[in-house]
Amino acid sequence: MYTQLFENWNWTPPSNWQVIETIDLHTGGEPLRVITKGLPEIKGTTILEKRRYFKEHLDHIRTGLMWEPRGHADMYGAVITPPTTPDGDFGTFFLHNEGYSTMCGHAMIALVTLMLDTGLIKKDSNDPFIRIDAPPGRITASAQIENGKVKKVSFENVPSFVLYANQKVNVDGIGEVTFDVAYGGAFYAFVDAQSIGIGLEAKNYNQLIEWGRKIKYAVMDNFAITHPFEEDLSFLYGTIFTGKANDTAHHSRNVCIFAEGEVDRSPTGSGVSARAAIHHLKDNLQPGDSITIESILDTLMDVSIVSTTQYGSHEAVIPKVSGTASIVGQNRFYFDPEDPLGKGFIFR
Repeated sequence: MYTQLFENWNWTPPSNWQVIETIDLHTGGEPLRVITKGLPEIKGTTILEKRRYFKEHLDHIRTGLMWEPRGHADMYGAVITPPTTPDGDFGTFFLHNEGYSTMCGHAMIALVTLMLDTGLIKKDSNDPFIRIDAPPGRITASAQIENGKVKKVSFENVPSFVLYANQKVNVDGIGEVTFDVAYGGAFYAFVDAQSIGIGLEAKNYNQLIEWGRKIKYAVMDNFAITHPFEEDLSFLYGTIFTGKANDTAHHSRNVCIFAEGEVDRSPTGSGVSARAAIHHLKDNLQPGDSITIESILDTLMDVSIVSTTQYGSHEAVIPKVSGTASIVGQNRFYFDPEDPLGKGFIFR
């Protein structure tokens, strides 16, 4: 009866409704909703200009797709654009519950998987290279393909560096917190979880959100976060708690609280890039060295140092991050102009 009810169903939405289609993936459990149809022209000649235009003119699409009832407080998204460089394969910028991030490693892994597994980009190789124009600059990715399917994606990130090391800040309800701030395409405050008595398991989820937000705002209130070249990249994106790995074969564990209290289910690609810079400075991690980092779900990312470089006044590393992604579904979302909640809502 149920099947028969929809067998000859041919309903279409009214012509004045906006229709947006997406394909959804996850990398290590962290979602990525990629818009595939329905967007108007996004003006601008650079990715940062396009990102700024979207923020100023199309932000209702971000909130409508990331927030409830179409999304949730931890949803994450990506917009695909034509490349903005002569040799780029495509461009992208990122969406979340608070706004627009500067870099996203889990999205890079998912986007390369999407492009190659669905034939959006065709490469005659089992280890193709993809050149991506992103908010912090050029990202070069590669894939390992077996039997026509992507098994693993790696990308070389932008120069990553430590902005502050071994600093202290007083945080309401927590006390004195020692932290580092490092950049891996976005700026994060890194805190050793054991030093403040917080766990890194799923059962600690709500406390991690609360303390992560408190630490982020305390650092923002007391320390300047400045990118050496781009004002649009000069902000603290989140707090990353670090600790011992559950599996002794792995280096350590990451739980990232970013944007407006989102919890990254993956180890965080830009976060492990910043970790590489911290470990290069503090622990003598050298080019060619690789470490494996767990997430709150025990999913994994590998990060290694490709080389070192100078980035403005900062000594920096070029990190290489590797992980896996999966496609989980496609959606067609309707925006009824008479829906009072059409722009979405959020509880966090």
